This record gives sequence, C-alpha cells and structure tokens, in this order.
Amino acid sequence: HKLGRQNLRLELERFHKKERRNIRSPFCRSHDPTRRTNCFPFPSLSFQSAIRIPQSEIPLFSLFFCVYTLGMTTYPTRQLRRLRSSAALREMLVDVHVTPANLIAPLFVRRGKNIAKEIVSMPGQFQFSVDRAMETVRRWADLGLRSVLLFGITEPGEKDECGSQAWQDDAPVQVLAREIKKALPEMLVIADTCLCEYTSHGHCGPLQSKPALADAMDVDNEKTLDLLRTVALSQASAGVDIVAPSGMMDGQVATIRDALDGGDFSNVAILSYAVKFASSYYGPFRDAAESPPQSGDRRTHQMDFRASQQIALEVETDVAEGADMLMVKPAATYLDVISSVRQQSALPLAAYHVSGEYAQIIAAAQNGWLDEQACAVEITTAIKRAGADCIITYFAEKLATWLQ
Repeated sequence: HKLGRQNLRLELERFHKKERRNIRSPFCRSHDPTRRTNCFPFPSLSFQSAIRIPQSEIPLFSLFFCVYTLGMTTYPTRQLRRLRSSAALREMLVDVHVTPANLIAPLFVRRGKNIAKEIVSMPGQFQFSVDRAMETVRRWADLGLRSVLLFGITEPGEKDECGSQAWQDDAPVQVLAREIKKALPEMLVIADTCLCEYTSHGHCGPLQSKPALADAMDVDNEKTLDLLRTVALSQASAGVDIVAPSGMMDGQVATIRDALDGGDFSNVAILSYAVKFASSYYGPFRDAAESPPQSGDRRTHQMDFRASQQIALEVETDVAEGADMLMVKPAATYLDVISSVRQQSALPLAAYHVSGEYAQIIAAAQNGWLDEQACAVEITTAIKRAGADCIITYFAEKLATWLQ
C-alpha cells in the first residue's frame, strides 16, 4: 500500500531477478529459459505436476510465493525443539489421545468355578470361569474400562463338527453376558460370533469336501451362515450389545443383520471383522481359545496379507451388508491398512492388537530388552493415530492404569 502499484511491481521484479538464485528448496521456482512459463511445484502437488505461470504474471505470483515461503522458514529462525522444551508444552500440543473409553478388553471364559488358568503363551492373560470373570470385569469397570469382548472356551468332550455349544443358553459366553448386564448394565458387552472355539476340527464352520484343495476340506460357507444366524440370536438373547462375526464368511454380515432384525434385536449392533488377515500373529490366541485347526489352515477365508486391493472390496461389501462398525486385524503390523480403511469409510473403526503382537512385547520386557509400559502406550497410540476409534488389546487393564 505504501509503495503504490507501480513501485510494488518494480520491487517484485527486483526480487524476481536478484533473489531467485538464493532459493534452492525442492518446492521453489524452477525456470526454463527456453519457455515463456515458469514452474512452481508445491507440496500439495505431486512432483510430476506443477502450476505453470505465464511470464506476465510472474511478478504478482512472486508476491504470493514470498508469503508462502514465510511458512517454510528454516533453522535458525525455525526451531521446532522449542515446542518440545517442557513436559507441559509437549502435553499441551498432543493431538492423539488414548483413554480407557477407547479400549476393549478381551476375556476368555469357560465352564467351572473358581478357575483362573493363566495362558502360557500370553503371560498375564487367563481363562476364567464365570465367577472369576465377573470379579475381573468389576475390577476393569473400576479402572474406567467400558467394553469387553467375550470368547468362549469349550471342553474337548463338548466339541462337535458344527460347534453346537456356541448357541446354548448355558454356554459360558451367554451366562457371563447375562451376569455382566445384570451387575454392570453400562458395561458394553461384545461377543465373538464364530464357531472355531466350538468345533472339533478347529475351523470356523462345518467342513465340506473340496477335492481341488490340498487338504481336500474347506469350510462350507452356506451351512456356516445358517449356524451363525443361530449363534447371533442366542448371544443377543443373553443381552449382548454387539455381535462380532470373525469367521470371514461371505455374506455373514447380511445374514446376521437379517436374523437380528427378524428376531426383534434391531438394536444389537454388528462389529464386522471386515479386514482380517491370515496372520502368523494369531498363534498365542489359538492356545488361549484352544482352537487350532486340526488340519489345514484358514487361508481360504481369511485375507492374504499381500492382496492389498481386496481391502477396499471387503470394507465396501460389509458396509453394504449392514455392518455398524468395522475392524482391522491385526493392528500393529497393519497401520497402513487402518489408515486406508479410515479414509474409505466413516463407520466407527476398531483395530485388534492381537495375541502375537502382545506376546512379543511381553517376552522382550521379561528379558529386559524393552520397557513394557512405554512400548504398550506407544503402539496403542500409533494404532489410534492411524485412524482407529477403539482398540482391542490385551494391555487394556494395564493401560487403564498407565494412562491415568
């Protein structure tokens, strides 16, 4: 304003001629003397593209460019360490927060009384009878935890080909769900809606012959869907707030939604294991649930971790079928997938920090190689930062204390 329009143009042209050689950032102007245009790449654009400015507009654009580069001032003027100089300042500027309300605690329950059997491959985790499980849930509630994910353990003699114990009224999951809702009605109860813990062969549904496969057997998708309807209705009748189908059967979300709505349980939500990979990190869980496959594996229904293009298809399908929430499993080694799903869908997103990821930290901490608390807090925060709204984690009880 002080220089006037003509003087301003002269000043800008002087800057353009005299100062351009001092600018060497990859985001600054590059000049092609053979053309009547100048190229200004910017961080918001790919390096293959550029804003092309006519020669006549360069002086005015230079003014914009000067203002733009003010925000890119470098050392010693810009010293980012100033923002980390005290604990109070660091805490003030944190933008990713994990609270106990974000955590879902897995809980393994079996028949019997006064049972608290530690899981060897998951130190600090237990198989509980219903009475001891209730003691645990009450303790968690006092720590501020508000959600539990229930897995049922079946005695070997009760398992059969179709996993019929999964839908019995007196099954441990159903009994515990009723007890929790009676004593702690505000506690959110999620039930794993799958058959692998209940089948004699350890697979996620009845098997059928598939001669084309190496082991000649595979899960029968249609028969499994029929059974999942029954399981979901049984769990909903027991007071479960959310059913979580984890078997990765085609059509499982639509089937369960139809069953719940038809059974007057339209208020029961579905947390879909939408993006669940066939992972080597599940090993300790199969000890915990006593459900390793007796033959073959689960690669015909769980996703191949190399097939990234299927992620969007799985999410799209489950959203269309009526999922209320989505899940990515595993979590710690799949942060990119969590971020991708977060960008694709606005539905609430859970991520499962699985047993193998938990066991790694515990084993390293027991050997004095890592700080258990620091690592657990860091990885849980990373999962939240990647885009998860809630995190299923075996560190839930400890985190509820540490985060306070």
